Amino acid sequence: MTEETTTIAASTADAQNAATRSNAHILRGPDPRGWYWGTGRRKTAVARVRVKGGTGQFEVNGKDFTEFFVEERDRQNILSVLDKTGLKGKLDVKVNACGGGTTGQTGATLLGLGRAVMNFDATLEAILRENDFLTRDARKVERKKYGQSGARRRYQFSKR
Repeated sequence: MTEETTTIAASTADAQNAATRSNAHILRGPDPRGWYWGTGRRKTAVARVRVKGGTGQFEVNGKDFTEFFVEERDRQNILSVLDKTGLKGKLDVKVNACGGGTTGQTGATLLGLGRAVMNFDATLEAILRENDFLTRDARKVERKKYGQSGARRRYQFSKR
């Protein structure tokens, strides 16, 4: 091989690697049973969300959606994904949520549902990004430091 063909081959390989690196998310098709998957995380909570075309049934950890998420605010936040994309009542959703508390599980379900809907229909990505349904909230609890009573709270200082 000459020097010129070597540089051309190297530049096309670099372009292909850059193209694969720029796709931060990988769109996947349905699993063998027809479900589209999305995983969401928030604080220490993890939610694995499955979406499939159907009648609008929403189930979380084997319970009804309204039974699991008691707060109206949490239900509205999660259902806003389906409202904004126009898929409310058209998808069956099953969620396995574990870890964290109610707020963490709500945020994890929100992100997981957004990712699952994007895998279901990639044309909705602009709507999902515009409404921050694909944005991971990276805030976590700050650790407690030694010599202090908490993460930032210090023991009372005494001069004498």
